[in-house]
Amino acid sequence: MPQFAVYKNRNAATRGRFPLLLDVQSDLLEPLSTRVVVPLSPVAAARDVVMKQLAPILAIDGKQYVMLTPQLAGISTRELGQPIGNVVDERATIIAALDLLIIGI
Repeated sequence: MPQFAVYKNRNAATRGRFPLLLDVQSDLLEPLSTRVVVPLSPVAAARDVVMKQLAPILAIDGKQYVMLTPQLAGISTRELGQPIGNVVDERATIIAALDLLIIGI
């Protein structure tokens, strides 16, 4: 399960608001049975996201999604399924959002 892979949200209760999940966990922790993910919401559905560095916009398959960094969570690898893409080219933007959330810079 590669870092920065994107998955369809398979949880029926949340996939309407968060159709995609972004894996942000280091590949070094591959043996764990969980992954840390950040939900992605379509830009049109995102409510007044103020802090663009904390909630950057990522393009996936020609559509724009907001990375809802403050809502990161752990999820079982069994619940992720197969990746549908990746955003490794947005690594610097993603790491900056995580740094702001955790370190404040």
